[in-house]
This record gives sequence, structure tokens and C-alpha cells, in this order.
Amino acid sequence: MTSYFTKDHEWVRVDGDAAYVGITDYAQSQLGDVVYVELPEVGKTFAKGDDAAVVESVKAASDVYAPVSGVVVGVNGALEASPAMINEAAETDGWFLKLTLTEPGELEGLLDEAAYRAFVETL
Repeated sequence: MTSYFTKDHEWVRVDGDAAYVGITDYAQSQLGDVVYVELPEVGKTFAKGDDAAVVESVKAASDVYAPVSGVVVGVNGALEASPAMINEAAETDGWFLKLTLTEPGELEGLLDEAAYRAFVETL
């Protein structure tokens, strides 16, 4: 799988035309203890930049934006029962949704891991 990142601190991990979306470890560290997530319905279509999910912590609520366009084919239901999973494994098991890509070319506008880590160093 290939990973891409946004400057809004979302990640997308791509395997063929399937894309898993979540927030970065940096984002979860800024939020603090996550207490609630709102996930989209399977079948919902997003354009790049659309509000795709909501994550709430003891500090703040934040939208999770779709880093690429696609159709939701799955959500991580385990997050609803255990939202703290995002704090524990933001960039692995703490994924929010799975999309089927509708505009794969949009991946070219995202950051690779090295570029994202360099970006975070400037914050």
C-alpha cells in the first residue's frame, strides 16, 4: 500500500482502487483524548475536500476531510465503540473510512510521507 498525506493532517493509504482514510498521529496529538467519532454512511460519495467524518476530543471537535474523491465502501465501526483507538493507532487501526477512488489522479497532489513529516517539522 502507498500512503499519502494532506496539510490538513489526513492520510490516505491506497491499494489498487481502494483507499483507507484517517487522521495523522500529529492530528490526534493536537486533539488530545478522542471521545467520539461520527462516520459517514456506506454508499455516500465525496469530492476531494468534502467533510467526510467528525472527530471529537476533550479539547475540540474537528472535521475530517476527504483527501480524495470516492464512494464509501466501508467504515471502521470499532471506532464508535472505542474512539480512543485513534489516540493509540491513528495511522494504522484508527482508520475512519474506506473509499473506492473515483479520481485516482488526485493522489498526485498529495504529500508523500517524507514531505508530510518535513511539513510537520515547520509547525
